[in-house]
Amino acid sequence: MAPSPVPAPGRPTTPPSGPAAGHTSGAGIAFPRATRPAELPSVHGALLCVALPALAVSAEHGQLTGEGPEGVYEAGRRLLSRCVLRVAGREPVALQGRMATADRALFLGALRVPGDAGPDPALTVERTRSADGTERITLRSAAPRPLRLPVEVSLGTDLADLGAVASGRTGPELAASVHGTGLRWTGGDGRSVAVTADPPPMDSLAAAGVLRWEAELAPGATFTLRLRVRGESPARATASPGAGSGRPGGHLLAEARAEGDDPRPGELLRVSVEDLRALLQRDPAHPADVYLAAGVPWRCGPVTAEALWAARMALPLGTRLAATTLRALGRTQISAGGPESGRLRGPLRDAGPHLPPRCTGIEATLAFPVVLAEARRWGLPAADLEELFPVAERCLDWLRSTAGRNGFVPDPEPAGPWRAETQAHTHRAALLGADLLDGCGRPGGDALRDVARTLRERFRREFWLDDPAGGRPAVALAPDGRAWPQLGGWAAHLLDTGLLDGGRYAPGLLDRTETEQVARLLGTPALDSGWGLRSLGTKEPGHNPFGHRAGAVRVHETAVAVAGLAAAGHEKEAASLLRGLLDAAEAFTHRLPEMYAGEQRTTGGRPVPHPAACRPAAVAAAGAVHALLALAGVRPDAPGRSVSVHPLASAPLGAIRLSGLVVAGEPFAVRVGRLGLGMVEEAAEGLQLGV
Repeated sequence: MAPSPVPAPGRPTTPPSGPAAGHTSGAGIAFPRATRPAELPSVHGALLCVALPALAVSAEHGQLTGEGPEGVYEAGRRLLSRCVLRVAGREPVALQGRMATADRALFLGALRVPGDAGPDPALTVERTRSADGTERITLRSAAPRPLRLPVEVSLGTDLADLGAVASGRTGPELAASVHGTGLRWTGGDGRSVAVTADPPPMDSLAAAGVLRWEAELAPGATFTLRLRVRGESPARATASPGAGSGRPGGHLLAEARAEGDDPRPGELLRVSVEDLRALLQRDPAHPADVYLAAGVPWRCGPVTAEALWAARMALPLGTRLAATTLRALGRTQISAGGPESGRLRGPLRDAGPHLPPRCTGIEATLAFPVVLAEARRWGLPAADLEELFPVAERCLDWLRSTAGRNGFVPDPEPAGPWRAETQAHTHRAALLGADLLDGCGRPGGDALRDVARTLRERFRREFWLDDPAGGRPAVALAPDGRAWPQLGGWAAHLLDTGLLDGGRYAPGLLDRTETEQVARLLGTPALDSGWGLRSLGTKEPGHNPFGHRAGAVRVHETAVAVAGLAAAGHEKEAASLLRGLLDAAEAFTHRLPEMYAGEQRTTGGRPVPHPAACRPAAVAAAGAVHALLALAGVRPDAPGRSVSVHPLASAPLGAIRLSGLVVAGEPFAVRVGRLGLGMVEEAAEGLQLGV
């Protein structure tokens, strides 16, 4: 996905629609304009503490200097840009900075104190900073004599919007005033922020923005001070307490665990679940509805198609997130009559060097019934299904009418182009939508299966390009009938078919021979970088290892490929991509960014960060869950009271046990042995088990 300067995180706006707001096609259908990318400051080397709507961005040394995006944020506003600690007039020597949890970072520094004879520091400085700006600073003395040291913290803020931070237009720091046990700043728009300290400082110098203490430390003793940041806007001051605020509960996502011969899956799963929980945010207008922010720090706005894909991949952690995400997206559905009735709204996004921008609203419309149908298989409660079903039915009506024009679904214009990825989404939505209609006792399933059959026949005839190497699918058909042949990671979506009743996979767009050829192509060095799947092959024109759809590794796409290849029986290619993803995750301390450079892996090398990638990102964290679950091949059918496992027979990571999953609303655990045999160890009472 392309990072772009969207409205500031936590300050979502409804995507515009109508000719005045976006691009209008010849048929009078309007789509929001694609946002032109900006030069975003890199956050790859930063430690990001996330508990949306709160966020803290720190360098590894732990000092907040006000440089770049450093600071403490709430709802997209920088509350604190500078927090510099000095002891005896000097900054501690930075030794280590690391993440402790998704919302908390630890920093360790040291200082030699006056009178030290040797090189060994007698004073260590430990700092713990949380996403909400709460900070604990502890000085620990190993000196053989009592110490009396001046301690000062220099504070400042510009109260800048994150959009201004991203563009480098933040303005000067605000003037401070003494406030209680700390300092306070007020912006021109009435917003204010205060920092309070415990214990109270001995001196508060507003003009310099400095708080001072005298620390007295006996040998082996500690001195601890705590800082608390609190922002307030005029709207908050008049709103009822707690309205639309607060962190979503962790109960939305289960505490999944992995353990086995290879320790990396366990650590990746732990961090990914933590990141997913940290990225949860409430719909401001409907606080009961929670969804995943697309990514931190640049994409924390309104609910997106990426949030829906992430909720789908996180279904093994429970269905509640899928329900609330579907509810939030359902409110964007177009209800007026006409050809767009039933479609979900969404902006245009860049689609790489060869294709025009795509419409994320079309993508979300096709994903909605798929996620609802699969959530039902995982155990979505009947009340949620009943509430969300009418939106899915209208999405399917839009699909049927749109595909009925010529058998394909265009994106974004009615006159084309016709993208292979969109046809894969359409085919899956038609088959899973038919299954959903049947399961809910509604008519229309046969008509949708007819749409899928027609689409399948036309796709194999018009999208498949024969060549001496065995052929390949075209990425798109142009309005004039030309085929765009560029091969990339998008082809993985052709293998993602979705779950039907009894834990069966829906048929795909490709026949068996074509599926084998796509699997072979995905496993070639042109696409498999050794760190994951490239979004565009190295032999294709316009290849750029840093292009988000031109050669970079997109974690979501790699996870889709791993699961699709595993389900189709192509374990060698699936295992290669999974190992590459695990190796990359280890290099990124198991917090995967949404994408990274598609440079070829070399001996002793490391994956190269993308300078504008969000980290953490919802589809990356959920993609890790999706890829790891492919090892066990869990296929639930809660309405049919059954669940089966179809593990990779090659057991590419050795023995592994996955626990803390949720099937039919109850805990679920499965073990895969070194011989590739699966065994269900825990499941809801009454579920029929199969292997």
